[in-house]
Amino acid sequence: MRPGVRVGVDVGSVRVGVARSDPSGLLASPVQTLARGVEGPADGEDEDVRQLVALVAEVEAIEVVVGLPRTLAGVEGPAAAKARQYAAVLARSIAPVSVRLVDERLTTVDAHRALRESGVAGRRQRQVVDQVAAVLILQSALDEERSSGRPPGELVAHKRRRPRVKDGRA
Repeated sequence: MRPGVRVGVDVGSVRVGVARSDPSGLLASPVQTLARGVEGPADGEDEDVRQLVALVAEVEAIEVVVGLPRTLAGVEGPAAAKARQYAAVLARSIAPVSVRLVDERLTTVDAHRALRESGVAGRRQRQVVDQVAAVLILQSALDEERSSGRPPGELVAHKRRRPRVKDGRA
């Protein structure tokens, strides 16, 4: 098992749940829920991505794990496409720190069930369900790496953005 903090991300259409591991990479814990898609100042980068970039730097993460929602049949739909797009933006923003996509089937359902079983009321669940889902995604990735000896999921390429072309010149 590679030592180092990992960050787990559950990408939703409204919120982004964030979790992190301990430095030994054994246990995932909730961090925060970010509002999704609030555009930041001038450069157009969304504030949630900016906050993730800051967190990755602050905790000196060696990797970010993003949940890839698939159907029970393993098919990728529109939500998976959005998660892939988000992971690609994040990979460009935090390079050379790697970003990996891992299967997250049913994590939100499991998160709701865990919150319900722990006595968290319906309205309060919305505030933390994304964090719990991020914990489940990250813990699953940590467990997979520990059992297989290999990094989990699929590595996301961090292609550099092309410079904007103005008047035919870069």
